Amino acid sequence: MRQPERKWWRRQFDTVEVLLICLLVIGATAAVARRKSVLQDDWLRQQYGPSKWSYNAEEWIVRDFFEDRRDGIFVDIGSADARKSSNTYYLESKLGWSGIAVDALAEHAPSYAQYRPRTQFFALFVGDRSDARATLYVSERAANSSMSRQFTEFYNPGKPIEVREVPTITMNDLLDRAGVSRVDFLTMDIEMAEPVALAGFDIGRFKPALVCVEAHPPIRQWLIDYFVRHDYRVVAKYLWADWENLYFAPLPPD
Repeated sequence: MRQPERKWWRRQFDTVEVLLICLLVIGATAAVARRKSVLQDDWLRQQYGPSKWSYNAEEWIVRDFFEDRRDGIFVDIGSADARKSSNTYYLESKLGWSGIAVDALAEHAPSYAQYRPRTQFFALFVGDRSDARATLYVSERAANSSMSRQFTEFYNPGKPIEVREVPTITMNDLLDRAGVSRVDFLTMDIEMAEPVALAGFDIGRFKPALVCVEAHPPIRQWLIDYFVRHDYRVVAKYLWADWENLYFAPLPPD
């Protein structure tokens, strides 16, 4: 007996075909995402560019969120150099902001002494305990560092890694010692140690108006859950403009 003709959409695909279809879908989705990112970046560039000090669009996003407000207070965790790839240099140098910069690598201190008169710089590791020691894995020429040797080695393949023991402090103690009672902008880039740092921070007490936090895939969901628990929301407006960081703001009052 003749078998009924099978419609093309009912045919069974083999493994290779399924893989190819998945790759096509992923590729098309990525292309759309890249296009949206370019469009968002172009809008910010036209409004606030073309130059910037931050590595990505962070500076433009912060300026947009605060509408170039003057005289705010920032806290920059994992600040690195005073100017290069800084999320806060423009705020201080052009808008009169002041604040705190913290980095476990003490070699960044001279740049703050030279270029950042309104910033208190601390060579400390921000964690969940104060007055302890943390092990840090530092790449050649201190290009970056992390609590995770695997992370540092991944981004510096084949290069020597230095092991350092550095002093720690919680954000709560840091802000108290610096005499800071209010935070407008908090930025964090500490290579997946963000959960450890946030464990020592009373976010309900300081209530930053905007948080920019680097969100590596292994901790991205943890960060979202943490901020949701503390009545913050993702600022969706900037999702396409910056793929590496997430931006959070407090939920509006009921």
